[in-house]
Amino acid sequence: MPRIALFALVVCVLAVAAAVVSFVQGSFLGIVWVLIAGVTSNMTWFYVRKAKAEKAQRTGPTTTV
Repeated sequence: MPRIALFALVVCVLAVAAAVVSFVQGSFLGIVWVLIAGVTSNMTWFYVRKAKAEKAQRTGPTTTV
């Protein structure tokens, strides 16, 4: 897993935890944390897929019969 994807995943987990704490305390600021979690989740998947595509391109096409 690329380092930037790992950092985005950590931020996503922390944002989810912050959203839970905010909603438990009765604050609607948790909505912002949910949005941040969504963005960082998408960033994680993007960078993981990008790394897989680059790796596949470096190794060349594989054919299966």
